[in-house]
Amino acid sequence: MTDWPTLFLAAIAAATGVMALIQIGVVIYGARLARRVNRLADRVEREIDPFLGKVQEMSDDATRATKLAVAQVERADQLMAQLARRAEATLDVVQQVIITPARRGLALIEGLRAMFSSVRTQAKPRSDATKATEEDEALFIG
Repeated sequence: MTDWPTLFLAAIAAATGVMALIQIGVVIYGARLARRVNRLADRVEREIDPFLGKVQEMSDDATRATKLAVAQVERADQLMAQLARRAEATLDVVQQVIITPARRGLALIEGLRAMFSSVRTQAKPRSDATKATEEDEALFIG
């Protein structure tokens, strides 16, 4: 019976040794894996850096283009405001030069028309009155 505890002790020692070897293997594999991941990260960094540089250039170009577009829009807005002021001034001049005298002329024509119309209406009753007196004289026996 004394052999059994020794046999169990030997089995435990062998199992502990195997577990230690497995753990050492896992640590070695983990270290290799860590190095590979590190190399992969370095490679990705090297390959992405030019891409990020291009993205930065594109971003700078887009910023510059946006600034230029904003400047153009502001310039166009100023031109439209100037154009609106000039158009308003032109319309004011047109009103002063053409429309106001035309309105005055039309008012003068309307006044003359009203005057002639009133002269005609005053002249017609006189002619009717003279006709009536002539008819009355023709009927008069004397």
